[in-house]
Amino acid sequence: MRQLPRPGTARGRVLAASCVLVAAVGLFASASQVTAAPAAAATDTGKKPTIVLVHGAWADASSWNAVMGRLQHAGYTVYAPPNPLRGVASDAQALASFLATVPGPVVLVGHSYGGFVITNAATKSHNVKALVYDDAYIPAEGETVFQINSAEPGSCVTADPSTFLNLVPYPGGPSGDVDAYLKWDANGTYQGFQGCFANGVPTARARLLAAGQRPFAVSAGSEPSGAPAWKSLPSWAVVGTTDHVIVPAEQLAMARRAGAHVTEVKAGHLSLVTRPDVVTRVITEAAASVG
Repeated sequence: MRQLPRPGTARGRVLAASCVLVAAVGLFASASQVTAAPAAAATDTGKKPTIVLVHGAWADASSWNAVMGRLQHAGYTVYAPPNPLRGVASDAQALASFLATVPGPVVLVGHSYGGFVITNAATKSHNVKALVYDDAYIPAEGETVFQINSAEPGSCVTADPSTFLNLVPYPGGPSGDVDAYLKWDANGTYQGFQGCFANGVPTARARLLAAGQRPFAVSAGSEPSGAPAWKSLPSWAVVGTTDHVIVPAEQLAMARRAGAHVTEVKAGHLSLVTRPDVVTRVITEAAASVG
């Protein structure tokens, strides 16, 4: 059997000092654990609702990046699932299927055509507790994208489609349906991608957005909206006062009809890109209302 060193020897003194050090470290660790638990409990103010962001036509989830980063920094769980852009009913069902996988309350946010999608998806999703519309359509039952675009003069997407759209057939679509991409160059009354869709966005960023845009099925523009969720859910609206896609006057009319809390901001159609601070603040206001 191995012999332990005698207490009076040098080896014994080293061993004794080591034991004291180990005991002290263990005592310090225990004390840290005891004091850490109340601190964690004191900062726990309850679970925040999940934020789900829905992009619109001619965009993708990356258009939400600046807003997503701010929300995540504020402690929110955030998702930005892809919007198929194939039709109001099918896009809403795709979103509702995603929402069914999210536990707890949800604040649902839509940009542009994403407003159609959240308006319809939320009626199928019992965990949605608030709606936020950012430069978005807030349709009533039976309304279409094309109808709303024409309700007030001034929209840059109501001219002859050949002047501002590249039309591309897609496999498996309804007969005669095509994908629509916004052209970059100006043409006649069409101000070009940057002037129409991305006004206020620096040119380099606007070119990236144009290159990565996701197409909108033309048939989706004439599909009527269903019963609107905003009739039973609280809603908020961010209205860009220089929006060239959805005329600000029309946005305000839709928001007031829905009884939404309205925030006007000096921005074009992409306030989520150019004014993410304002958009984030409105989303967090909606989230704070969710009990």
